[in-house]
Amino acid sequence: MSPAKKNIMIGLAGQQNAGKSTIFNMLTGANQHIANYPGVTVDKKTGNYHDELGRVEVVDLPGTYSLTSFSLEERVARDFLLRERPDAILNVIDASSLRRGLYFTFQILEMSFPVVMALNMVDVAAAQGRKIDHEKLGRLLGIEVVPTVGRKGRGKLELRPALRRAAREERGEDEGFQDQHGLRINYEELEEHIAAVHEHLLESENLVKAVPLRWMAVKLLEGDSEALKLLRRHHARADAVMDAVSAATAAFQEKMDITPADYIVTCRDRLAASLVEQCVEVTKADTVRFSEKIDRVLLHRAFAPIFLVLTVYLIYELSIVQGYKLTFLTWPALAWVRSFAAGLLPDPGLLHDTMLRSMSLWMVDSVNTLLNYVPIFLILFALIAILEDSGYMARIAFILDRVFQSFGLHGQSTLPFILGGVFTGGCAVPGIMATKGIPDERSRLATILTVPYMNCLAKIPLYTLLVSIYFAAYKSYLMLFISTITIIMAMIIAKLLTSTILRGRETAPFVMEMPNYHMPTLMGVLRRAVDRTWVYIKKVGTIVVAVAIVVYVLLQFPGLPAERMAYFDGRMNEAVAAFHEDIRETAYAEILADAAAVLNLLNVANTYREAKLAASTQEASSAVDARYEALHPEIFPLLRPRDPEARNLSRSLRSLSTERSNLRTAIREETIVYSYFGTVGRALEPVTKYAGFDWKINVALISSFAARESSVATLGVLFQEGADEQLSLEERMGQEGAATGFTPLHAFALILFFALYPPCLATTIMVKVQTGSYKWMLFSIIFPTVFGLAVASGVFTISSWLGLSGIQAMFGFYFLALGTAIGLSFLPDPAWKRPGTAITHAKEA
Repeated sequence: MSPAKKNIMIGLAGQQNAGKSTIFNMLTGANQHIANYPGVTVDKKTGNYHDELGRVEVVDLPGTYSLTSFSLEERVARDFLLRERPDAILNVIDASSLRRGLYFTFQILEMSFPVVMALNMVDVAAAQGRKIDHEKLGRLLGIEVVPTVGRKGRGKLELRPALRRAAREERGEDEGFQDQHGLRINYEELEEHIAAVHEHLLESENLVKAVPLRWMAVKLLEGDSEALKLLRRHHARADAVMDAVSAATAAFQEKMDITPADYIVTCRDRLAASLVEQCVEVTKADTVRFSEKIDRVLLHRAFAPIFLVLTVYLIYELSIVQGYKLTFLTWPALAWVRSFAAGLLPDPGLLHDTMLRSMSLWMVDSVNTLLNYVPIFLILFALIAILEDSGYMARIAFILDRVFQSFGLHGQSTLPFILGGVFTGGCAVPGIMATKGIPDERSRLATILTVPYMNCLAKIPLYTLLVSIYFAAYKSYLMLFISTITIIMAMIIAKLLTSTILRGRETAPFVMEMPNYHMPTLMGVLRRAVDRTWVYIKKVGTIVVAVAIVVYVLLQFPGLPAERMAYFDGRMNEAVAAFHEDIRETAYAEILADAAAVLNLLNVANTYREAKLAASTQEASSAVDARYEALHPEIFPLLRPRDPEARNLSRSLRSLSTERSNLRTAIREETIVYSYFGTVGRALEPVTKYAGFDWKINVALISSFAARESSVATLGVLFQEGADEQLSLEERMGQEGAATGFTPLHAFALILFFALYPPCLATTIMVKVQTGSYKWMLFSIIFPTVFGLAVASGVFTISSWLGLSGIQAMFGFYFLALGTAIGLSFLPDPAWKRPGTAITHAKEA
């Protein structure tokens, strides 16, 4: 016998909702790490613990119902088993759904791995009147079976030594797969064909080392496409083997009038039923389960939509609304970090900062903006974990799947759309993060690419501005339009994407399981929320710096023309000269004689003011005074004046500081106009004029890429020249619009484009994080730009030809879009021509 390994790897495998996560947490505690499997975005969660022999690494495989090649998760799990060849498999199975769970167990056993079964949720099975003889089940399967209740930690002490016993021997890397247990499924009439194919497979030494041959023979007869790829990769006479498989399949089907694949399923199910009959004692017959009683209410035809809306509203209210309030608490901490970083950088100049300072603070601000979402994510992920662990998440998918299927989406697309702001006030970043729960790759991609069309909170200021100016008499109509047109357009775009560029993407037969309801555990929910939030922090942190630098360059360079800089320098010099004149006859004239001294005074005054604002108590405020008086005794009287002369000079200092602040703001804002983005805005005028946009609108839209709120701020800058400063932005834009011919139709085209506009910087980063692809990140920018501009240009140009007003164009476009969406919903989707949604209930068949 080979010596026992000290460090071993365990693959944790099982069906969805079998309690895999709770068993994983029970075994590994806090020693966990989350990454992606190579080449895909499926989470790979690993953890470890130590026993008396060494380290045990546990890899949590994706939850799947089988190990076929239908879905990405199934292939990821199967590929991991074949390539990594863990020392043992821990198969987690729901004791209350033993017969269905055994179907997966048989496939693991066929792969010849050492297996230990965690018969989880035995308490639920007992409550349902099912007593399972786990020892007898273990003898029949030829493996150790350990009863567990993961959420209560029961079974942990028995599982660990059982895993060590299963993985007891060293195994060479080139050593082939060997049967590790006594169970061998008898496929009866198919056995002779399995044996014949097995003989062909034995011809390849590479194949013998790569896969278990009996499992391979069964997979080939099932028609598994991934098994065929393995055959071609490892067998020199793959075509000859496939000819033999085809002949065997045809002969079997002609004799038995059933395909080998269906026959295999029948044999496995028959064996599972036999094992259940031998090992399960039913103590309460004909009882209605607790979960079924709840479902009679929650899934009632009339009540289900009501409960769904209430649940979604609660998630939205707690995560977005209440979570946003928590950012008021976290932002001061992030602001302190910024102040600390600013203190380490070179001091600000009078009007211009060094590149090191401005770029560093730009990146800190970008990171802070994203980290400020953390409270929202913690609440959001905790609520999602509660929905998942309780079993209601599967019900949400069931309720809405039929509608979303018509547009190539998935029932679990609901939550991302809601969080993205399906009506108003959401955020696309948590919306895209919530797409991780969508099991179908095509639907997940389509959801990721359409969530940004929802009405995030940052779009509201521009909507409010334009509606107030141009649609004051039709506010309710416009707000209803904005609240609903985005979901209509998202459905249309989802249908277009899934019918074209996503057409060949992975889809999976939609098998929907209704798991039993469970009470989520506090530790499980907290751990899930923290794990997922940490993944967000790490991934965003690695990408945001690079993207922030690119945006910084495009918004800051090439900078202002020399004559504009001379203008601003001249105004600053005049302000400094006026300040010198005010202090000329005072005791401060000498110490503030040069420009460097004045600059130091201004910077100290700014930091003093910030420190005083941050001081929350009288004691803290006094401490700030004492500290600055000790550090800057000569100029402190100007910071905290106590005599008439000092107060006069302090007023002069505030005037100088205000003028400096205004000039710095003007330079920053005008830099945008002359930046590469600004140049692009002017260059785009010949194209965007068909949508009614001039260069100012273009610059506002481009600048809002970094953050949606920037659009209104930029418009405020662009429309201030020559305007009366006492007028609001609405009044200034209204006056200039009247003079330049900007009408409600222009405003409607702008609203429409903004609704279809590319996602903001944070959202595009999240697209990259969730898709793992810069290609999709670029697509999420380019496609909405082209599509939105085409729609806005078409609406504006055609409406202009027809002489329609803005409100008339709105009604016309709305009914056109609604009719298009309804029409597209009837177009058949080739991906769903296969057998329809399979809905099973977690109940013994």
